[in-house]
Amino acid sequence: MVARTKKGAQPRFRVYLRRPARRDAGQFVDAVRASRRLHGNWVAAPATPSAFRDYLARFAKPLRGAQHVGYVAATVEDDALVGVLNLSEIVRGAFESAYLGYYALAPFAARGYMTEALVLLLDAAYRDVGLHRVEANVQPTNVRSLALVERAGFVREGYSRRYVKVGGRWRDHVRLAMLAEDWPRTRRALLARLQDRA
Repeated sequence: MVARTKKGAQPRFRVYLRRPARRDAGQFVDAVRASRRLHGNWVAAPATPSAFRDYLARFAKPLRGAQHVGYVAATVEDDALVGVLNLSEIVRGAFESAYLGYYALAPFAARGYMTEALVLLLDAAYRDVGLHRVEANVQPTNVRSLALVERAGFVREGYSRRYVKVGGRWRDHVRLAMLAEDWPRTRRALLARLQDRA
């Protein structure tokens, strides 16, 4: 997949997004199990075939009218799953907003794939899903996750105490957001950085 910057440069994306499917079950579950140490107490990803079926039932519905939209990020080269990105609790009407959830999969973490995937996800969120606001809530000790959304241009808006129960405990979260009107400018800057890295 190729994205153009304002100056016409074409950074080549190493990943693409697609909706999860039943055929992903084996690779998905294996990747989640191999990522247990990576996910720690930050993510409760589907780690069994049954949990993956539940994930599909929730996140693989058609875009129109969906309350939850899920994507997997896969390598262009060989279709290996590198991460998962979800838009949850989509609220329409006066809000047009959703919560962003995401996690990398071993052994692809810390290689820049999720930055590329997040660009593609935000493109889809505003273009295809029609959102105005995408909110990310990240545990303050999850340094890599905070770095990802801040690198993508999300703005810190606050701190939510004991916000979400993860791993059996109520955990504090940093609240960040990206707005549709901020995304074109932020996207250009991010693509320029990706182009410089290539």
